[in-house]
Amino acid sequence: MIELSKNISAYITEHFGKDYLDNYREHLQKEQTTFLRLSSLIKSEEKIKNRLSQYGISIERIENIPNAFRVLEGESIVGKTLDFILGAYYIQSLSSMIPALVLKPNETDKVLDLCAAPGSKTTQLAEMMNNRGTLVANEISIERLKSLVFNIDKMNLVNVGVLHGKGELLSKMFSNYFDKILVDAPCSALGIIQKKNEVSNWWNEKKAEGLAEIQFKLLLGAIKACKIGGEIVYSTCTLTLEENELVLDKILKKYPVEIVEIELPVKSREAFTNFGNEKLTSAISKASRIVPWEIDSEGFFVAKLRKIGETENQPVNFTKHKKPVFVETDNNQIKKFLEVLCSYYGVEEKIFNQYKFLIKNFDIYFVNDGWTIENPDPFVRVGSKLGLIDKREFVQLHTLAAQTFGDQFTKNVVELIELRELDIYLSGGTIKREMESTGQKVVKWNDYIIGTASSSKDGLKSQFPRAYRTQEIILK
Repeated sequence: MIELSKNISAYITEHFGKDYLDNYREHLQKEQTTFLRLSSLIKSEEKIKNRLSQYGISIERIENIPNAFRVLEGESIVGKTLDFILGAYYIQSLSSMIPALVLKPNETDKVLDLCAAPGSKTTQLAEMMNNRGTLVANEISIERLKSLVFNIDKMNLVNVGVLHGKGELLSKMFSNYFDKILVDAPCSALGIIQKKNEVSNWWNEKKAEGLAEIQFKLLLGAIKACKIGGEIVYSTCTLTLEENELVLDKILKKYPVEIVEIELPVKSREAFTNFGNEKLTSAISKASRIVPWEIDSEGFFVAKLRKIGETENQPVNFTKHKKPVFVETDNNQIKKFLEVLCSYYGVEEKIFNQYKFLIKNFDIYFVNDGWTIENPDPFVRVGSKLGLIDKREFVQLHTLAAQTFGDQFTKNVVELIELRELDIYLSGGTIKREMESTGQKVVKWNDYIIGTASSSKDGLKSQFPRAYRTQEIILK
């Protein structure tokens, strides 16, 4: 049973009323609904629904929210299917899907997700951009950064560059640069207590006010990094006015932005324009509050801003580079490696024309050709890993690249036949099977390309990434 602390209960009663508190308490005692966001890049909706039905998982579409589904049966195993591991869908609350939909990026936009981990909104933004263009995902926490990269990889995304830095300082690198920015700020989490029960142990108004100072700095940093005419979505998963309306009020009174009218695809309420006896900027009513029990999900705050004037000049940015680093397929350095891959796997060279490539030591990375930032130096990583250059100057294909290009491969593709073989492969073992030839192979199961393996006289040795092997996978 989830209990609200005295501090939280008193705050909710003071600002929202006794009925609100009673409804929230009742909501917290109910079994929470699980929602999925199907990847628009992997498989058709019908195929995924059929695959999930084999696990006993039943889902239904949510109206007006693209690729969103409610789980009706099988909640306990929905995070353990092969389809989940291979990025066919992402487990994400309904409320959490709203900020990206409000930002509404396209593949020609330069987009920043300022506080990106663990990656639910980053991956959603990337898919909305059709896995093209320029999407920068920033995260300050090194531990959370790992989960961000993991989820980007799992969803097979090649339009994301990952940064590890302070969000409020990014405008020093990217001054007046981005078309669209998402600031899903760290907050006191009063809207997601069903997921973070520990909030009741530490929450008080002073800590909420401290977080509001951080949120203000992050939002200001986003304004400086945004182009004039560009748009910023500010969102939190908390209920407090200090972290929502009051942050907006300070920003609107001091900086060249205006609040934009939004219409959400779920039930919501207008933001407040009063804080006790204090009158706030009236335009804040255009922001929206999502109330947990009204949509059977989490509590969220969402507002959209448009930059309408200049902000202070920043030092020269680092988006340019003195010499070409990302190269295209006609570059002699990369061309020889791609020709070998095309010959070995029977893939047409034109498939690679949609990408740029980056060679770092013996690793090759690839990113979509719409990527616009020439300088890779500030990034933890840009795009995805194509492979490793071995001593013979042959590219050992990475599993992520196999999953991206695999449907185009016509040679050296091995299909697993039995669940037993699939289990061995996913565990990193060697499948005892007589192979027609040695060397690296692309591995297929049903209609999924699941990775790569090394073929020898001993059989087929799995090269499935170690990070994925730590998860429990139920096979059907």
